[in-house]
Amino acid sequence: GFDKPDSGKWTFHQLSNAESWTTDLSGLRPHQIANKGMVRTFQLTKSLAKMTVIDNMLLGAAEQKGESLRNALLPSRWQKQEKEILEKAEDLLERFKLSHMRDEYAATLSGGQRKLLEMARALMSEPKLILLDEPMAGVNPVLVESLLVHIENLRDEGVSVLFIEHDMDAVFSVADRVSVLVYGHVIATGTPSEIRENKEVCSAYLGEHEIPVAN
Repeated sequence: GFDKPDSGKWTFHQLSNAESWTTDLSGLRPHQIANKGMVRTFQLTKSLAKMTVIDNMLLGAAEQKGESLRNALLPSRWQKQEKEILEKAEDLLERFKLSHMRDEYAATLSGGQRKLLEMARALMSEPKLILLDEPMAGVNPVLVESLLVHIENLRDEGVSVLFIEHDMDAVFSVADRVSVLVYGHVIATGTPSEIRENKEVCSAYLGEHEIPVAN
């Protein structure tokens, strides 16, 4: 929703408890799209540096009753929900191994930790689809492995993950399907093994050399 298309239709197909439906996202604002179950992270992380890690997490929860001025004046309307949101945030920080940084300012996190924080915060809204923009960029190898595990776990839990990434080893190790773009055009789509053997992809990205197989 940040960029507006010149033409075409944008829909989001969802599955839930054996039911499926399609939502038209054309013309919706980013926060409205997020409320439909599609959220994203950014290549350059958007953590709020002057807020603590836990406060960054709490902001990610959707439809908080206490955000309404009318409800804010009546704690009985939001206290239970706020407690549940806090518990969820604590659980996610534990899952992403950030609980020891709970009360630290986000500015003190490393680049890799900020990527983890942003992914964890995105999960506060319980998305059906999470879009990751170059999650491995600028991240040390140890945290890359951690991010890959989290992506696999999300997939196994039924959350769809769509990510843009230049780290071929990372892509081939976790992706079920891969689309390759050159100058904004899709030149190939298929399984990792099909993409690895695609001559046009090898020519475009590796100068006719074969794409190495990840160990």
